[in-house]
Formats: sequence, C-alpha cells, structure tokens
Amino acid sequence: MRLNRNFKLFALIAACLLTVFFSKNTMAQQKHQMVRLAKIQVDPLQLEAYNAALKEQMATAVSVEPGVLTYYAVADKNNPAHITILEIYADTAAYKAHIETPHFKKYKETVQHMVKSLELVDVDLIGAARKP
Repeated sequence: MRLNRNFKLFALIAACLLTVFFSKNTMAQQKHQMVRLAKIQVDPLQLEAYNAALKEQMATAVSVEPGVLTYYAVADKNNPAHITILEIYADTAAYKAHIETPHFKKYKETVQHMVKSLELVDVDLIGAARKP
C-alpha cells in the first residue's frame, strides 16, 4: 500500500512537472538538467513553521538563481508532515551553487530541528507530454 501511495505521489509530481515546465523545444536541454525528489518527514508540531521556511526558500531560489528552474512541494493528504519536493536545476553545477547560497543555508539552519528524516532521490526524465 505504501508503494502504491508513493507511486501516486510521484505520478502527481511528474504530471505537474511535465504540464507546467516542459515544452516541445526543451527536450534537448533536459538531458543536462538535474532532477531530484526530496522526501521529508517533518515534526508535526512544527509543520506550520517548516512550511513557511520552505516556501520562503523556494521563492527566493527561483527568483534569484538562474539555475534553479522549478520547485514543487506537496504534502501527503493523510499525513501532511510527509512532504515531497520536486526540484529541477539547469545542471549539477546549478545545484551545487544553490546549496551554497545564503538563503539555502538559512533554510537548512532554520529547519534542522524540524526535520525528522530526509531522503534525496535523483531521477532521470524519460519522456514528456503536454497539451498544447
């Protein structure tokens, strides 16, 4: 059952990604992009503060870092403290630059005692489709 839920969550994130981000003209670029899922379990008592810190970090990264292409963060409907983030970077160098920024370091410091577990999963895009 957990595997099915994880697959549905991944499918939802992938659908959002493919619908909003990719177009016919970007397929050649995608081979160099870094795509990652961050699976996070947050202390439920600190969830509101965590979500605020996450939203601030995401908005700042997308607005000031050219190599941060997109973020999607979703919470499990049955357990909102289980969060999955889809991160897309122009390439690995963009990711490495991102984790050295002051806003990312501020986020990590802010949430360090809120996060109970973190799993990072690098994925490869195998296709894209969208409505015109």
